[in-house]
Amino acid sequence: MSGSIPPKPGASPERLAFFTDAIFAIAMTLLAVELERPDEQDLATARTLGTFLMDQRDSYLAFALAFILLWSVWRRHHKLMDQIGRLSNAFTAWHAPFLLLVAFLPFPTAVIGASANNPLADTLFAGTMAAMVFCEAVIREISTRTGLTTGDPADTRHRADGSWAVGLWFVLSAALAWLIPYAFVLWFLAPLASPYGGALISRLRTPRTDPHDMDTPRR
Repeated sequence: MSGSIPPKPGASPERLAFFTDAIFAIAMTLLAVELERPDEQDLATARTLGTFLMDQRDSYLAFALAFILLWSVWRRHHKLMDQIGRLSNAFTAWHAPFLLLVAFLPFPTAVIGASANNPLADTLFAGTMAAMVFCEAVIREISTRTGLTTGDPADTRHRADGSWAVGLWFVLSAALAWLIPYAFVLWFLAPLASPYGGALISRLRTPRTDPHDMDTPRR
């Protein structure tokens, strides 16, 4: 009785998806672990607790930012893995830097939470996010060019363009951190760069057809 050929050892898309989900879950949990807890003196009265919470507002804002960004990256990757029928060495290998940056993100998040007006802190966070999303884009490009996806390759390529757009958003907007305070708040809008910026990049990557070529009859 014939059946589907099982993947080679270490080439199961399901195992890679499970491992990736675990890294994202741990990273998103560590974001909360990095938040400072009130001590006994802070809990003495409602006023002291309120003062403590106000002092930590930048940390809470940074936590929310990083959580939303990680969630959006995870959702895009989750949808991609649902379309992967097999793995390649390059596809698997690029998950190493991708997941390294995911696991590292709680650190720059804690840094901007402690010094939100420090432009170098913002640049560290933006650089980490940009590198992470660029890795995501490369993974999508590989899946398209090597035929790993079971869905529409054009759709996967379009989503790769969206990832490139998000990475460029972080690179370009990081410069604003040296000009205005709390520039990192703009990064809450980063997921919107995927559909709009991705559409622009897709148009730039699509070769234009010369109208004269369309009129020339084929022999």
